[in-house]
Amino acid sequence: MGKFRWLIAALLFTASAIAFIDRAALSVAAPFVRAELHLSPSQMGTIFSAFFAGYAIFCFIGGYAADRFGPKKTYAVAMLIWSVFCGLTSVASSFTHLLVLRVFFGVGEGPMGAVTNKTARNWFPPKETGIVMGLSPSGGNMVGAACAGPVVAYLASNFGWRVAFVGIMLLGFVWLAAWLWLMSDLPSQNKRVTNEEARYIEQDRLGAAAPVLNDKLPLSHYLRSPLVLGIAFAFFASNYILYFFLSWLPSYLVDVRHLDIRSMSLLGTIPWIMGLLGCTLGGLFSDALLRKSGNPTFARKIIVVGGLVAGAILLLLATQVTTTTSAIMIIAAITFLNATTPLACWALVQETVPVGRVGSVGGYVHFLSNLSGIVGPAATGFIIEYGGGYGASFVMAGAIAALAAIVVALFVRAPPKSQRGARHINLS
Repeated sequence: MGKFRWLIAALLFTASAIAFIDRAALSVAAPFVRAELHLSPSQMGTIFSAFFAGYAIFCFIGGYAADRFGPKKTYAVAMLIWSVFCGLTSVASSFTHLLVLRVFFGVGEGPMGAVTNKTARNWFPPKETGIVMGLSPSGGNMVGAACAGPVVAYLASNFGWRVAFVGIMLLGFVWLAAWLWLMSDLPSQNKRVTNEEARYIEQDRLGAAAPVLNDKLPLSHYLRSPLVLGIAFAFFASNYILYFFLSWLPSYLVDVRHLDIRSMSLLGTIPWIMGLLGCTLGGLFSDALLRKSGNPTFARKIIVVGGLVAGAILLLLATQVTTTTSAIMIIAAITFLNATTPLACWALVQETVPVGRVGSVGGYVHFLSNLSGIVGPAATGFIIEYGGGYGASFVMAGAIAALAAIVVALFVRAPPKSQRGARHINLS
């Protein structure tokens, strides 16, 4: 049996890594940008959040486009747009200019999560879903965030912060060429996929523990269901923590822990390396639970609730530490736990929504979850400047995580039998 599907997974992983290098680049370069453009912490927080104004809306639009036009075309257009606007960040000359560029940069990255989920649904059987979504996109995100610190800090320190954004843009163009060459919407459409591999994907999906769901229900039924909204809130809480660290961890290490830019860039990679480990182990553990229990909802739900509860406790503990070493260790542990939630949320969408709705519903969930990106970084900037500093920001993130765990425990349930249909092959 062939293994070409894992090359597709590698492309998804790489795209996610590039996306988070692009996204984290401004956070790492923030001390240089703030000094050159004379920006306050609240203005910088607003700029961080501006990205999500475009990003959140196009999560849903990108998911719908993946269902309508296929993941290959949708991801290609998305990568082109976000790479171009990342490069254009190098010409920003004012607060307003940078704000507008970040909105359009977010538009390009918006489809990423939903298109990745749609691609994984088309290309992988359920028993491989956890590890695939753990590594792509979640693992790629962590690798990108870890690489952004050393790479951007080196370029910014030696050549100026503007050069870093041009270099990252070129990475996107290289990936785009590989995607257009190797990718197809379905395994059956790709001449590199053997007949044995295509049958393995389809037959395993037919024999999966997850039920095939009735695809006659309208899209609106899923968009307003407590199940989908519960998944979205869990994803919201996880993203709130992620974007809090992604946007403000470099500044926290400089402002509170008094590290220089070089030390910050090196120590700042530790949490993201732990996040990659969390993605991998969380995906493997979730898939193992699925094989053992035969209950997809249970296998994914236990990962979400456990990670959010433990993360909430550690976020409160982080406000009490006094040394840089202990702060880094706790933040790394939080990132490890937090990285397990998105992969389980994506898997829940695949396993509780009909295949023809996976892109749209996944995009909707991703849209709601990324409202945290609009609220979180900006709110953190104002809290730091006016409302109690970084400690209060940690408490806020912990409270949101705890509330999300309660919502998932109460409302995320397997679809009722009335929503289930006959088993059939449909990978479109």
